[in-house]
Amino acid sequence: MRVRAGLDLQLKMLEDDVVVLGGMVEKSIARALDALSRRDLAASEQVVREDDYIDSKRFEIEEKCIDIIATQQPMAGDLRAVVTILHVIVELERMGDYAEGIARISLLMGNEPTLKPLIDIPRMAEKATTMLHRSLDALVNRDTVTALQVCSQDDDVDALYDQVYRELLLFMIEDPQVIQRATYLLWVAHDVERIADRATNIAERVVYLVTGKMEEINVSKY
Repeated sequence: MRVRAGLDLQLKMLEDDVVVLGGMVEKSIARALDALSRRDLAASEQVVREDDYIDSKRFEIEEKCIDIIATQQPMAGDLRAVVTILHVIVELERMGDYAEGIARISLLMGNEPTLKPLIDIPRMAEKATTMLHRSLDALVNRDTVTALQVCSQDDDVDALYDQVYRELLLFMIEDPQVIQRATYLLWVAHDVERIADRATNIAERVVYLVTGKMEEINVSKY
């Protein structure tokens, strides 16, 4: 009984660590978009530097997962929980990389203003981070209903991405001199769209954790 209680506690602490990592990633995404909008290069540089903290936290959690597998030999649902967490932290670390990528794009732009006021890209980011937050809530609560809702929300982000893509393409057609500036924003939009895809992947893992069935619930077009 004590062994069971000990494993339960370790799994709970793992989930707490994942939530912490998710919070770090959410903060990084928000700060990267804010720095881009305000053309704050110092803030963009800070986002790039702090990505190392996200990487370190991911590896810390991974080591704890490996230790549990080696020492506790979890089975059935417990093993699924550890495997799910191993996959989730990879998704979170990649989201952090996308936030870093947005910050690096901001640095590439230098002091140059964005081609157009940022409206749809921040909306995409807000939806994507909401998906991230809800996917982690679904993980903690073993909530497949919320997880499936997260998967369906990916379509909204894809639709906004299509809108941004078409708009920026028109800018480039009308004035070839703005191609580089438009391309920077296309890169940013793509990174945000991928963040939403990663949140969807986490939600799919929650469904696997609860049901034992692995399937792609909402296949991205990109």
